[in-house]
Amino acid sequence: MLHIGDKTFNCEKELTLSLIGGKWKMLILWHLGKEGTKRFNELKSLMPGITQRMLINQLRELEEDHIVHREVYPVVPPKVEYSLTNQGESLMPILESMYEWGKNYMDTVLESKW
Repeated sequence: MLHIGDKTFNCEKELTLSLIGGKWKMLILWHLGKEGTKRFNELKSLMPGITQRMLINQLRELEEDHIVHREVYPVVPPKVEYSLTNQGESLMPILESMYEWGKNYMDTVLESKW
Protein backbone atom coordinates (compact mmCIF):
# COMPACT_ATOMS: atom_id res chain seq x y z
CA MET A 1 0.00 0.00 0.00
CA LEU A 2 1.10 3.52 -0.80
CA HIS A 3 0.42 6.44 1.52
CA ILE A 4 0.66 9.91 0.02
CA GLY A 5 -0.53 12.69 2.25
CA ASP A 6 -3.88 11.63 3.62
CA LYS A 7 -4.61 9.26 0.71
CA THR A 8 -3.96 5.53 0.55
CA PHE A 9 -3.50 3.66 -2.72
CA ASN A 10 -3.49 -0.10 -3.16
CA CYS A 11 -1.11 0.04 -6.11
CA GLU A 12 0.69 2.38 -8.50
CA LYS A 13 -2.07 2.03 -11.10
CA GLU A 14 -4.59 3.40 -8.63
CA LEU A 15 -2.28 6.34 -7.93
CA THR A 16 -1.91 7.07 -11.65
CA LEU A 17 -5.67 6.96 -12.21
CA SER A 18 -6.27 9.29 -9.28
CA LEU A 19 -3.85 11.82 -10.81
CA ILE A 20 -5.16 11.79 -14.39
CA GLY A 21 -8.61 10.24 -14.06
CA GLY A 22 -11.91 11.95 -14.55
CA LYS A 23 -13.67 13.49 -17.48
CA TRP A 24 -11.48 16.54 -18.03
CA LYS A 25 -7.89 15.98 -16.86
CA MET A 26 -6.89 13.74 -19.74
CA LEU A 27 -8.36 16.21 -22.24
CA ILE A 28 -6.44 19.07 -20.63
CA LEU A 29 -3.23 17.03 -20.75
CA TRP A 30 -3.90 15.97 -24.35
CA HIS A 31 -4.34 19.56 -25.56
CA LEU A 32 -1.30 20.84 -23.68
CA GLY A 33 0.80 17.89 -24.85
CA LYS A 34 -0.25 18.00 -28.50
CA GLU A 35 -0.72 21.75 -29.00
CA GLY A 36 1.69 23.22 -26.45
CA THR A 37 1.25 26.07 -24.01
CA LYS A 38 -2.26 27.46 -23.71
CA ARG A 39 -3.99 30.28 -21.90
CA PHE A 40 -7.06 29.57 -19.79
CA ASN A 41 -9.62 30.75 -22.35
CA GLU A 42 -7.91 28.77 -25.11
CA LEU A 43 -8.25 25.60 -23.05
CA LYS A 44 -11.86 26.41 -22.21
CA SER A 45 -12.75 26.89 -25.87
CA LEU A 46 -11.17 23.53 -26.75
CA MET A 47 -13.47 21.75 -24.28
CA PRO A 48 -17.07 22.78 -24.78
CA GLY A 49 -19.11 21.67 -21.83
CA ILE A 50 -16.51 22.28 -19.15
CA THR A 51 -17.44 25.01 -16.71
CA GLN A 52 -15.00 27.72 -15.75
CA ARG A 53 -15.02 26.49 -12.16
CA MET A 54 -14.29 22.88 -13.18
CA LEU A 55 -11.42 23.95 -15.44
CA ILE A 56 -9.92 26.04 -12.65
CA ASN A 57 -10.20 23.12 -10.20
CA GLN A 58 -8.72 20.59 -12.62
CA LEU A 59 -5.81 22.88 -13.51
CA ARG A 60 -5.11 23.54 -9.83
CA GLU A 61 -5.07 19.82 -9.06
CA LEU A 62 -2.76 19.11 -11.99
CA GLU A 63 -0.50 21.95 -10.86
CA GLU A 64 -0.44 20.66 -7.26
CA ASP A 65 0.51 17.22 -8.59
CA HIS A 66 3.42 18.75 -10.61
CA ILE A 67 1.93 17.67 -13.93
CA VAL A 68 1.00 21.14 -15.23
CA HIS A 69 3.03 24.34 -14.86
CA ARG A 70 1.23 27.65 -14.39
CA GLU A 71 3.15 30.74 -15.52
CA VAL A 72 1.84 34.13 -14.39
CA TYR A 73 3.18 37.17 -16.23
CA PRO A 74 3.32 40.52 -14.40
CA VAL A 75 1.29 42.49 -16.93
CA VAL A 76 -2.05 44.26 -16.94
CA PRO A 77 -4.41 42.62 -17.69
CA PRO A 78 -2.96 39.49 -16.08
CA LYS A 79 -1.60 36.85 -18.43
CA VAL A 80 -1.48 33.22 -17.29
CA GLU A 81 -0.25 30.31 -19.39
CA TYR A 82 -0.38 26.57 -18.75
CA SER A 83 2.06 23.97 -20.02
CA LEU A 84 3.12 20.43 -19.17
CA THR A 85 5.98 19.82 -16.77
CA ASN A 86 8.51 17.08 -17.53
CA GLN A 87 6.34 14.78 -15.42
CA GLY A 88 3.32 15.78 -17.50
CA GLU A 89 5.24 15.19 -20.74
CA SER A 90 6.04 11.68 -19.56
CA LEU A 91 2.28 10.93 -19.60
CA MET A 92 1.92 11.61 -23.33
CA PRO A 93 2.90 8.09 -24.50
CA ILE A 94 0.25 6.70 -22.14
CA LEU A 95 -2.40 9.10 -23.45
CA GLU A 96 -1.41 8.32 -27.05
CA SER A 97 -1.76 4.59 -26.33
CA MET A 98 -5.19 5.22 -24.82
CA TYR A 99 -6.16 7.22 -27.91
CA GLU A 100 -5.04 4.42 -30.24
CA TRP A 101 -6.84 1.80 -28.15
CA GLY A 102 -10.07 3.84 -28.21
CA LYS A 103 -9.78 4.42 -31.94
CA ASN A 104 -9.24 0.70 -32.56
CA TYR A 105 -12.16 -0.16 -30.28
CA MET A 106 -14.43 2.21 -32.19
CA ASP A 107 -13.29 0.80 -35.52
CA THR A 108 -13.65 -2.86 -34.58
CA VAL A 109 -16.17 -3.37 -31.78
CA LEU A 110 -18.52 -0.43 -32.16
CA GLU A 111 -18.57 -0.55 -35.96
CA SER A 112 -19.61 -4.20 -35.88
CA LYS A 113 -22.59 -3.38 -33.64
CA TRP A 114 -24.09 -0.95 -36.15
